[in-house]
Amino acid sequence: MKRVLFEKLKESLQAVCPISLIILLLHFTVVPIPKGMLMLMVCGMLILVVGLTLFSLGTEIAMLPMGGHIGSALLKSKKLSLLVFGCFIFGFVVTIAEPDLQVMTKQVPSVPDLTLLCSVAAGVGLFLVLAMLRMLFRFRLAHTLIGMYAITFALALFSADYLAVSFDAAAVTTGPVTVPFLLALGSGFAAVSGGRGAEEDNFGICAVCSVGPILAVLITGLFFDSHSTGYALETLGAVEGLAEVARLFGHGLTESFWDVGMVVVPIVGIFGIFQVTHLRLSRTELVRIGVGILYLLFGLTIFLAGVDKGFMPAGKYLGEAMGALDYNWILIPICLAIGACVLVAEPAVHVLTKQVEEITNGSISRRTLLFSMALGVGVAMSLAMVRILFQVPVWWVILPGYCLALAMTFFVPGMFVGIGFDSGGVAAGAMSATFVLPFTIGVCEAVGGDIMLNAFGVVGTVSMMPPITLQIIGMLYNWRLKKAARAMSREAASGGKDEA
Repeated sequence: MKRVLFEKLKESLQAVCPISLIILLLHFTVVPIPKGMLMLMVCGMLILVVGLTLFSLGTEIAMLPMGGHIGSALLKSKKLSLLVFGCFIFGFVVTIAEPDLQVMTKQVPSVPDLTLLCSVAAGVGLFLVLAMLRMLFRFRLAHTLIGMYAITFALALFSADYLAVSFDAAAVTTGPVTVPFLLALGSGFAAVSGGRGAEEDNFGICAVCSVGPILAVLITGLFFDSHSTGYALETLGAVEGLAEVARLFGHGLTESFWDVGMVVVPIVGIFGIFQVTHLRLSRTELVRIGVGILYLLFGLTIFLAGVDKGFMPAGKYLGEAMGALDYNWILIPICLAIGACVLVAEPAVHVLTKQVEEITNGSISRRTLLFSMALGVGVAMSLAMVRILFQVPVWWVILPGYCLALAMTFFVPGMFVGIGFDSGGVAAGAMSATFVLPFTIGVCEAVGGDIMLNAFGVVGTVSMMPPITLQIIGMLYNWRLKKAARAMSREAASGGKDEA
């Protein structure tokens, strides 16, 4: 347990510290942050690390085994109706527990956060069912994604004001709770189903599920006026002294605890039903899962309090201050560095790069892959900032980017299609919703842009780049395989002539 706790603490520090160092560097060089706000940010950073550590530990001890056991029970039942119902319900409740999504929904000004949260969760549940059916009936992933995104952009014509929010929601939905469950479920299903293409079926489930939130937000947006209310994030007043900081965070912990409790109870309830009807796990296993749920409950409570009272206000203030500068063009290169740090600091990215290196037998090194992905995400952040500063419609970035990514699916091995689109959610880690989005909203307000049209979309733009980057890597890998095959053919031909 100590070793796992140390690993989770290391991952949390790796996720939080790079952005914190950038904030402090900007404080001492470009935009000084008021003393009270700086205290909130530093305390929020420390609380964020503790909360993220406990939350990650709870996810590994409780959420992963629960997902694995329930997925196994669904697959072994061989009942399509139970598979459909179970996938939808568990996809729904797991998505509601996603901390990044909870943070993001609080920042959307025109839709109640509970309404948006439930609609996104329903979208993930429905598309998790579709992902399972795709694997069951062996539909090609590339064709599935092309059809889904064609429907998405057609619907966006009628709900254009929510296009940016919808892609942000899709990006943050695939976070530390949802992704492990989805990947475990997909791997288990592929292993049970076997047959041709089973290896490729290990990937792509997150890609299909990511379309659900986009469509859910676009449909929800048809019923709400995007310009009806102001920005939803609370603006904190002047903070003087540690006593005031402690009072704010104490209040935030109380609020978060009840919110998190309402999320965890349904998950435990559904698991209890499966335990009674299908699983019947040992008492030792149940105690271990119970301890993990407590870690998850308190970790998520602490995480949300640190975000709400520390990181988000500091990010928004910093964005406003930098956006108001006469030389705010400096945000473009700064965001290139922020984007690269967000990517490199995400622990799941390192798992992905190792996986790709193993799949390609070392032909694509982890260092090459990490550098290309960091560069791609950095460019995406810079593009998002250009879009805000010059108020460029999100269509001009999202539509060409996804058209390019989908067109590339015809020229790369199927496995890289799944890996590429799955990695889009991996790139948008904990810092995307907690710092990057409030930061860009602050910049947007400073330059007089429309929050719904200009500020949102930054996380979606970040998640758009990995599918392009990974598929370029896949094309390179394919080219190397063909080159090696031609070399072997020439050697075989020359060997035959020598023998003759």
